Amino acid sequence: MKYYILFAVMFLFSVQIQAQKIAVYDNYAALEKAVLSDANTTYVVNFWATWCAPCVKELPHFEQLNSENKKVKVVLVSLDFKNQYEAKLLPFLKKKAIKSEVVLLTDKDYNTWLPAVDKDWSGSIPATLIIKNGKKVFVEKMFASYEELNQYVNSNIN
Repeated sequence: MKYYILFAVMFLFSVQIQAQKIAVYDNYAALEKAVLSDANTTYVVNFWATWCAPCVKELPHFEQLNSENKKVKVVLVSLDFKNQYEAKLLPFLKKKAIKSEVVLLTDKDYNTWLPAVDKDWSGSIPATLIIKNGKKVFVEKMFASYEELNQYVNSNIN
């Protein structure tokens, strides 16, 4: 009986963890309105995907930025495929213990939304957007360290 209760509790706990969902946006305008619209917040938005090795490599730097730099709100915008949401993205986030806000953007009309992020964005990832007081700073690059990322962010928000 004791083991039955233990397994039942473990099952319920695992179901609760798996039930944690992330918001899915089918277009960038909806994401921008719902997630990036607070004028009093400084956002650091990282565009990434689980299939992008440089993106995955720099994720810990954004996690550290999220926990240590209280001047900004980190938003990780996954560009993973919608049909891999349950099978790949959610398990990846759980395995990596990602604490930053994560949203999934499934908008395939790139010609519409890429220029809304930055007029010169080629579409390559990783890419990072900083938004402060309506001003945007954008960079297409991988940050090699937390220090490099934090210095870049601080130099663009101060």
